[in-house]
Amino acid sequence: MKVTIKLPKPRNPLVAPARARKAGAHASHNPARRVRRLEKQKLNQVLSVRKTDSDCDV
Repeated sequence: MKVTIKLPKPRNPLVAPARARKAGAHASHNPARRVRRLEKQKLNQVLSVRKTDSDCDV
C-alpha cells in the first residue's frame, strides 16, 4: 500500500517582491494640472452648495 502525503499549494514567488515595492500614488509631473484640479474641485463644491441652497428656497 502506498502512502501519499498531501502537500500545500506552492506560494506565488511574485508576491514577496510585489509587497516589498513602495506603493502609493504616482508622483505629479505636472504641478499646473494639480492647481487646475484643485480649483475645479473648489468651483464644483461652491456650485453644488449654491444648487442645494436654491432648491431649498423654492
